[in-house]
Amino acid sequence: MPLSLDIVKGEGVYLFSRKGKQYVDLISGIGVSGLGHNHPKVVQAVKHQADQYLHAMVYGEYVLAPQVQLAKAITDALPKSLNSVYFVNSGSEAVEGAMKLAKKYTGRYEIIAAKNAYHGSTQGAASLMNPNIFNAGYHPLLPGINHIEFGQIADLEKITAKTACVIIEPIQGEGGIIVPTKSYLKALKKRCKAVGALLIFDEIQTGYGRTGHFFAFQGFGVTPDILLTAKGMGGGMPIGAFIAAKKVMKVLAQNPILGHITTFGGHPVSAAAGLATIKYLLKGKLLAQVGEKEALFRKLLVHPEIVEIRSKGLMMAVEMKTSEKMFEVVDKCIKNGVITDWFLFDEKSFRIAPPLIITKKQIRAVCKVILGAMDD
Repeated sequence: MPLSLDIVKGEGVYLFSRKGKQYVDLISGIGVSGLGHNHPKVVQAVKHQADQYLHAMVYGEYVLAPQVQLAKAITDALPKSLNSVYFVNSGSEAVEGAMKLAKKYTGRYEIIAAKNAYHGSTQGAASLMNPNIFNAGYHPLLPGINHIEFGQIADLEKITAKTACVIIEPIQGEGGIIVPTKSYLKALKKRCKAVGALLIFDEIQTGYGRTGHFFAFQGFGVTPDILLTAKGMGGGMPIGAFIAAKKVMKVLAQNPILGHITTFGGHPVSAAAGLATIKYLLKGKLLAQVGEKEALFRKLLVHPEIVEIRSKGLMMAVEMKTSEKMFEVVDKCIKNGVITDWFLFDEKSFRIAPPLIITKKQIRAVCKVILGAMDD
């Protein structure tokens, strides 16, 4: 059943219901509100841009300053090979665009994804899912999709000269926060390069500081050919992007022309919010504090009911002994003013992914609520 929380206001890590109840949003709207709700810098940017203009025509005919400035800010923070940004509206659209780009650039159609990954709910993105519990009602989906076991180097042999791309999360989100070894991601990159396949990192959940790095791949020392982002990118506004080298991205401009277009992608107001978000994130101290906050969560969350905690920065899965106990804890936390939830492909763990602005005092408070729910 849906929670049906009637939210009327958000501020920082808190959401407020119509009945006046305060909740700590421990999941950031599923990774969106990295700077918290209604961050002053983001709200100010939205209001300023709304006073200038809203929609003009965004897919390249006009030069729109919010788009240009945001694209520059993003590419300035990335390796030089990721120097071309295509703005879209969401994570699913970023996946769709990247799939088309990889097929067009390589001339191949096989796409390989990892099992227990979630990349979105549109037809192409849903085709990447395995198991098919969430897409079985919509078959047939795209042909040419194959799967590998995440983290298993031996499975990389399935990537061949027929493969257009491998799309993978550097840290699996809906699989229950599965963190691979650096050697695995390096072997994956090496295999893709050897057979001429493009490596796509889906950083829709991991991006924008969630792991303590701007993007998670920067902590592994492996640069993808195409990078996907959305969720935390807009500070609460809808926006996404796929990012690649100019030599790769330009294949969308010909044969046919307008090989990929969007009406609202990179909307000026969303782009302005995104620019405010990235400026605050990269110039402040939030990224440097992520590791300390992760460590505090891990120190405090000790309980006989907890099997293990898997984490990378403020992206955590707390595994319980049974799914029944996990659901009980989630329900009790929400009743006691702490919003958490579970994962699509991990029925025993609940999610902790708070706004990056959460304080240590707030961490101690929410952990007390969580442990109390376990005691009950």
